[in-house]
Amino acid sequence: MQIAETERLIIRQFTEQDTDFILRQLNDESFVRNIADKQVRTREDALSYLRNGPFASYQQLGLGLNLVQLKATGTPIGMCGILQRPELDYPDLGYAFLPDYQGQGFAQEAAEAVLKDAVTQGQSVILAVTLLTNAASYRLLERVGFELQGEMELYGKRNRLYRYQA
Repeated sequence: MQIAETERLIIRQFTEQDTDFILRQLNDESFVRNIADKQVRTREDALSYLRNGPFASYQQLGLGLNLVQLKATGTPIGMCGILQRPELDYPDLGYAFLPDYQGQGFAQEAAEAVLKDAVTQGQSVILAVTLLTNAASYRLLERVGFELQGEMELYGKRNRLYRYQA
């Protein structure tokens, strides 16, 4: 299902055909450094990740991480969506892009489209967390309207906590 379309991007729910992309994205060095090592090493691991992560989230919550692809070519370049982590009181924005597509405004374009869709779906408060060392990520969050709330521990690491109010 398509979530949003922008000038340059299509944002849609993941499918089983996105397994190879997931394998590549989750093993990218910047993903492992700035988000986590999800221990996804094989196509089977990637399919399990999709089934137990995004697919389960779509079914249970009606939201989740989505594939971001170039509109012109269909090339998958990243992921962006709204997650519901048990550690947070509200849903939060998550995103990651392959290195070749970082620094070109794609993450901001995708984040703005995903936030707009979430607000349309009734979400009025959305959080975001990013490691203290991930300056590019917190600059992006501030550009799309998030406000710093403070710091918190999440998964054993200190993070900045941001809030977006529709």
